[in-house]
Amino acid sequence: MAGLSNSLKDNPRLDRWLKFCDDRTVRVGTGKVELGQGVLTALAQIAAEELDLRIDQISMMSGNTAEGPGEGYTASSWSIEHSGGAIRLVAAEVRELALKQAALRLNASPDELSVVEGVFLRNGTPTDFDYWAVAGDLDLAAEATGTVLPKSSNTYRLVGTSVPRLDLPAKLTGSGFIHDMVLPDMLHARTLRQPGRGATLAALDEAFVRRKAGADISIIRIDNFVAFVGADETAVRAAAVAAADCAVWSDARILHPEQATAKWVAAQPSHDRLIGAPVEEPAGAHGASLTFTRPFLSHGSIAPSCALAVYRDGALTVWSHAQGMHPLRDNIAKTLGLPPENVTCHHVQGGGCYGHNGADDAALDAALLARALPNQPIRLMWRREEEFGYEPLSSAMTVTVHAALDAGGRPRDWTTEIWSAAHGQRPGVGGAYLLAADAMKEQPPERKPFDIPLERGGGADRNGIPLYDIDAKRISYHLIHDVPVRTSSLRGLGATLNVFAIEALMDELAAREGEDPVSYRLSTLSDPRARRTLEKAAAMAGWSLRDAGGAGRGLGIGLARYKNSSAYAAVVAAVEVDEAVRVTDIWCAVDAGLVINPDGIVSQVEGNIVQAISWTLIEEVGFDPQGISTLDWQSYPVIRFSDIPEIHVELIEADQHEALGVGECAGGPTAAAIGNAVAHALGIRICDMPMTRERIMAAALNA
Repeated sequence: MAGLSNSLKDNPRLDRWLKFCDDRTVRVGTGKVELGQGVLTALAQIAAEELDLRIDQISMMSGNTAEGPGEGYTASSWSIEHSGGAIRLVAAEVRELALKQAALRLNASPDELSVVEGVFLRNGTPTDFDYWAVAGDLDLAAEATGTVLPKSSNTYRLVGTSVPRLDLPAKLTGSGFIHDMVLPDMLHARTLRQPGRGATLAALDEAFVRRKAGADISIIRIDNFVAFVGADETAVRAAAVAAADCAVWSDARILHPEQATAKWVAAQPSHDRLIGAPVEEPAGAHGASLTFTRPFLSHGSIAPSCALAVYRDGALTVWSHAQGMHPLRDNIAKTLGLPPENVTCHHVQGGGCYGHNGADDAALDAALLARALPNQPIRLMWRREEEFGYEPLSSAMTVTVHAALDAGGRPRDWTTEIWSAAHGQRPGVGGAYLLAADAMKEQPPERKPFDIPLERGGGADRNGIPLYDIDAKRISYHLIHDVPVRTSSLRGLGATLNVFAIEALMDELAAREGEDPVSYRLSTLSDPRARRTLEKAAAMAGWSLRDAGGAGRGLGIGLARYKNSSAYAAVVAAVEVDEAVRVTDIWCAVDAGLVINPDGIVSQVEGNIVQAISWTLIEEVGFDPQGISTLDWQSYPVIRFSDIPEIHVELIEADQHEALGVGECAGGPTAAAIGNAVAHALGIRICDMPMTRERIMAAALNA
């Protein structure tokens, strides 16, 4: 099985991936899930292409632990590379098995047969046989061999076209999200959140809570996990709000404002390691160093986390919008002490979140209540305050980039030094667990320091190695373990600040040599795809007309290959700066290799750009003694539609290459382009994100 992808090695049976259904469709299974990125449409295109079917002859089954393949988490822009690659191989192999079976039935050579919309043609003439006529004779319980070559890209008819999104009709008509899901006799639930690991509920005025609810509710307490359940959703929400006001906790978590800063995080004890080339020499007199920071960030999920669960006859069924149904099943089973085979998890699409928000935790909340109330479907949704206050955050970071230079002013030795808490703590990864497990009498053990290894994409160190031609490159990583809040994955992980820092220093080195930033980059960049992407973005933006800057208007550029293994993206940003930064235009060029759905990729890149603008200019989590203080859209604002610039995205023709993960490729280059544009506009560099009015004014006063 050496020729199989990891997804097929882990899920070798063909019937986990593909099934011929009685309604004359083909059900295609995937462990990857739809988060708003359009991945199910793209995967359906891949399957339909290999099977010679119409797109409407494919039905997608996603995130189903009972029947579908387990592919871990939908993360790191791997869905097309991993699941798409597996589906392509499976569909090609099943098509060949079906052709051989049809040839036997028709007493023909397989070479005489072709397939059009599932019907077998013999020498171009339709026969009475199709896939469904021979499906019963196919052994799909067999394991994939990976020996059947998929189609050549020059024969594609669906792949490479902008097939309309399959998930949009339901979403546009009010039935596409888990929040819309209704089960018979369903009860609603809200929680009283434990304020930190080890906090104990000392008192709760249940009579007061019931009065405030204004309708019949049940109060469920399991150790220090408390929830309110009833038929009236408004009543259980009112109960949760009242309980938060009157609950008395001992040993509650206390936070301090300074703990929310990157400076405080970087000052904590760390676990240190060196990745890459040994240290040759410091920057010294013939080099340069700059330090950059960003704060803790929230996912800012528009829809609060939600889950449904029912427990019947010893079996638990959970519906969730989390990003990995098989890991979720295993973690729920472990926490509840159930055999994994007694837990089934189904993915239902949510409001969208690129990273690890509260969805997994809400699923355990619902599961705990379902077991406490057997045979009763439970719908549990977090309140907005919970979503901001208890989801895992993206860690605050500090990054210092050091470059030693050669005689021509080009970097010959580079160190990216990073201080950060972990970015990879999804449940089951590195000993991480679901939130309510902390409230149980027998708590899980403390987590040990862990972040995603660089060979699997990296965590805080993601994209810490520059793409440029430098003799010696390394990352000095200081992993901080003891931060007072949970940290985990947010779109791009550490790549955003790492690219921001690397590209800022490249601009500074170009300025030191009196050279144009694009020309300087090209002089130390041999990767032809990277060069082409950079040149394309510069041409799109009219870079050759860029002025000297310093008059409040600026043009900046950023370049990266996501994880140094996925899609290439170059971004140019135009900004106007007075007391605040306004991004007026963005130009982005992307090389994603073989493009499955052009509209889908452009939408993904545009969304990534918008989110990166928001991170760079606005978003910042705050702490106070009661906990996280940024609990609503006033205290944690995100970018408004009125502040979104004109965005121009172009895809570079690269169909001769394999499809590359694209969903997170533009985030770091966008942040870098904005940072460099602001420096061009002001003549001074803002090194701390977000680049707020206060930071701009302070930098101007200190210039």
